[in-house]
Amino acid sequence: MNKQNVILIGMPASGKSTCGVIAAKVLLKNFFDTDLLIQGIEQSRLQELIDEKGTDYFFKAEENAILSLKLEATVIATGGSVIYSEKAMEHLKSLGTVIYLHTSYDTMLKRINDLTTRGIVVKNGSTLRDMYNERVPLYKKYADKTVYVDNNTVEQTVEEIIKALE
Repeated sequence: MNKQNVILIGMPASGKSTCGVIAAKVLLKNFFDTDLLIQGIEQSRLQELIDEKGTDYFFKAEENAILSLKLEATVIATGGSVIYSEKAMEHLKSLGTVIYLHTSYDTMLKRINDLTTRGIVVKNGSTLRDMYNERVPLYKKYADKTVYVDNNTVEQTVEEIIKALE
């Protein structure tokens, strides 16, 4: 079995968790969602953590959770804000291939159902558009491969992830 990890990065609602689970099945790998790890460590939902302790605390909690990962043969879905930590991204890159699931701003907006419960980190005074514009260059910086997901079904995105690994 190939022990290499596949790390999915991208905007909220780009399909990291949804497509990650299916890609893991197709690739005969485990699946791991770092947002769930943070919730488990912190004993709090992501949005509650952001609301109660602030974005800086959240970023540190996310970085610590990522740095604790020692996985192999796993598809790893990360939180959209993981790219704010250079240490976390260097660790992820050492674990496997980083694939950026690229979505347009409009597609992201369409896919996000409820901003208030979603656990999306938007820095104080910033808009969703600001967040998008700030993150895109960081995703591109850390990605080994990019998959464009705007018009894809889940299955098509999974196929593209698999192609990107070949």
